[in-house]
Amino acid sequence: MAVKPLRIAKALRQVSMWVHPEGLVKGAIYVTVGDDKVTQEDPSYVLNTDKPFLVLYRERPEEIRFYNRSAIVRVEYASDKPTGDTVTVIACRITLMDGSVIDGEVIEALHPYHARLYDYLNQAHDRFIRLYTSDSQACMVNKNYIVQVTSNA
Repeated sequence: MAVKPLRIAKALRQVSMWVHPEGLVKGAIYVTVGDDKVTQEDPSYVLNTDKPFLVLYRERPEEIRFYNRSAIVRVEYASDKPTGDTVTVIACRITLMDGSVIDGEVIEALHPYHARLYDYLNQAHDRFIRLYTSDSQACMVNKNYIVQVTSNA
């Protein structure tokens, strides 16, 4: 009986990454694919792991790069806004160290007693926070590059 090596199915997910000091980098990150071969892991899980480096595949030039998560300022990717009664929606504006301003909504399933913007920002286990900037676009922002956040409520 032949033993097959254990492999985790992966797919490439297109992203636009702003890296300090390099600037905008376009490429794709590897995300896990579900058993149905269609469902893909959200890039937020890849960004918020405790490993120091992230793998990015670039087409031009074709290469694999390893980026230090500490140097990644923000990452944008296609993603539909979540809906339903179990999510909290908080409109906000984020100002980054480079002067960039990002308007959007935090849409997360938060505990009812910890559903404030302050609580979400202070979640210690996540390096990046997710903001939906349109109905089809998400932006992951590295907390280390945030200067201030204001609520647009």
